[in-house]
This record gives sequence, structure tokens and C-alpha cells, in this order.
Amino acid sequence: MTYRILLKYFDDTKVQNNIKVNKVNIIIKNTNSGFEFNNLIVITENELYNKREKNIKFNNKFQYSSKIKDINKLHIGDYIVHNIHGIGIYEGIVTLTQMGIKKDYLKLKYAGKDKLYIPVEKIDLISKYSGNEGATPKISKLGSGDWQKTKIRVKDKIKDIANRLLKLSAEREAKVGTAFEKDTEEQLIFEQEFSYEETKDQILAINQIKNDMEKMRPMDRLLCGDVGYGKTEVAFRAMFKAVLNNKQVAYLCPTTILSNQQYESALDRFKTFPINIKLLNRFTPKKEQQKIIDGLKTGKVDILFGTHRILSNDIVFRDLGLLVVDEEQRFGVLHKEKIKEYKANVDILTLSATPIPRTLQMSMVGLRDLSLIETPPVNRYPIQTYVLAYNKQIIKEAIYKELSR
Repeated sequence: MTYRILLKYFDDTKVQNNIKVNKVNIIIKNTNSGFEFNNLIVITENELYNKREKNIKFNNKFQYSSKIKDINKLHIGDYIVHNIHGIGIYEGIVTLTQMGIKKDYLKLKYAGKDKLYIPVEKIDLISKYSGNEGATPKISKLGSGDWQKTKIRVKDKIKDIANRLLKLSAEREAKVGTAFEKDTEEQLIFEQEFSYEETKDQILAINQIKNDMEKMRPMDRLLCGDVGYGKTEVAFRAMFKAVLNNKQVAYLCPTTILSNQQYESALDRFKTFPINIKLLNRFTPKKEQQKIIDGLKTGKVDILFGTHRILSNDIVFRDLGLLVVDEEQRFGVLHKEKIKEYKANVDILTLSATPIPRTLQMSMVGLRDLSLIETPPVNRYPIQTYVLAYNKQIIKEAIYKELSR
């Protein structure tokens, strides 16, 4: 029976004719992993050498181009902002005759009985008002000059904020950090042990991060990608590079569960290398905490995973070289201020699936470097989101499904 299964599994006439029963057979065939069935044992290269030839090919439908979203359509009653005249109310499209020519205009209502008509081809002069939900803006009065004064006040405030951000960025640019060495043989071996095929976006992000780490300027890079798109593997390679350069690494997580998950993943990923990895969160026993703290001071601990406990005053690293922040937007103001202290001369890598607008904007304008992972891995299915009324049975089924998965 096992012989027939072997013939079916290796559906190749040449292979079938040369199989010897009760003998060790060496067969050249592309297969992901070995298996055992009755007295039949198939062992692949991955089990023997803990590596796999990366020959997986997949079609990527993602186009490397800018995404364009649909412009929100105007509705009668919407508040709009005119660049020159200020905030008004949209009242629809009307047809007017000017100098014997009929033309469509956007009708805007302002304070009092003021009206403004804009040719439809100049719709770019207005935009939809966006403010706090439910808030009613003050309607501008045409020709009053109030709108111009408002714009001047806002511009002055924006300049103050921009100047502070630029000053911080300039100070960081001027400071000298650690220039890590180029990839070594150990780095290449570590990367070859990755059991999956890297996506194009992953490779690009890895190269960008390595280039940053090899410069004297401290790195401050934001890595964006959906859940399951491979951000952790990119971070692990940067962490390994730091450890090879005799630097310590801190991996900061917003929750205890996530810190445990990432810690377990790191133990498995770094298991073939003599790297001391520790976990520090509220579940870590007091005695173990003190050992970890002492190990950080003496340099015995290479990588530390943990929650905001890492940011406590009693945590002192002997030579911290890289700080990885997972989901920065979920930390509070005090924690973010503490993180800023590390940014003086330590390389920072921030991972996020949903960065806050301020963080993303800083990356888009160049105050922070940005890497994107938009290509899903092989066999990665999109997340399915449902908006439903509260139902205990649905929650129960979802939990059981995750546990079984």
C-alpha cells in the first residue's frame, strides 16, 4: 500500500521505475515538506538542512503606481470652503445666461443673502468642509476680510508647528549614530533560513532599512503593511544585523499578548544562532525581571521584547542600537515622549498596519522615511470585515474558529 502511495505521490515514470523498496531512495522533486505514512518516510531538503530553495512563483496583480480615490460628490446643503471667500453652503447647479451664452454654475450661499456662482469647470476652487463630526462651522460673509484673517492665523500656527518639527528633524540629522557593517555571511545564512518566498515589497523594504542602518545618521523609518504581509520578518532581519554588530535590540509592543506572540516567533526564528532573547511584561516573575535588568546592563541580553515596561526608568541598556516599535499609535502620550528620548542616537523602526494621520503625514513630507509592503504573500487571503449587531453566538463561533485554526 505504501509503495502505491509513493508511486502516486511521485507521478513520474522514471522515478517509479527506479524506486527500491526497503531502501533509501534519493529523488529529485520540488516539494514543500516531508511526511510520514505507515512505514514510508519522505524527508526533504528543508528537514535535513533547515532551508528551502526559494523557487515559488506567483502572479502579482498589484501595480506600482499611485492610488487614486473617488472624489466625494457634493450634495445640496454641504458645507464648502472657497480658497478666497471662505466657508459657504452648496445649493446645487444652476444654468445662467451671460452675454447670450448659457452656462452651468455652482451656486454657493454665504452669510446674509450673499450668493456666489462658480463655473463648473472651476470646481477645483472649492473643497468640502471637514471638521469635527456634528460641528457647525461659521458661514463667511463675502467681502468682510474675516476669512483672510482666519487664514493668516492658521498659517502662523502651522508655521510654528512646522518649525518645531523641522528643528527636531535637523537636530536628528546632525547627530551621529551607529553605522552598521555591510551584510556578513551570518546575515545571509539567517535570511536563507526564512521558510517562505519574500515578496517584492519585502525585499525593497529590507534593502531600504539596511541602507539606513549602514549610515552614520540614526534611522527613523516607518514600515507600513497589512496584517500578515511580512513586517515582522523585515524587522527580524534588521534586529539580527544589529546583534551581529554587537548592539542590543528592544522590541516594544502595545499589549502583553502581542509581546508574547512576537517573543515566541523570535525564539523560533533565531533558534539556530547563539542570541539571548528575553521577554519583559507583567507576566514575567519578579526574580526573572531583575535578572533581565541586570543582563541588559551587562550586555548579556541581546534582544528584549516587552510592553511599555521597557520604557521604565530602571531599564538601562549597555549598548542599545535598534528600537523596534510595533503599532506606535496605540501608545499613550507619556510613552511616546519616552520613545522620543531614544531617537537621539538610536536607530528606530516603527511597524504599523494603520498609522495615525500625523505619523503618516510626517513620512509623506519627508520628516520620516517610509517603506510600504502592499504585496500579499503567497496564499494570503484578505481580511474579511463584518459589521453586525452584538451577538454572543457569533462571538463564540469566531473564538472557536480561531482556536481551531
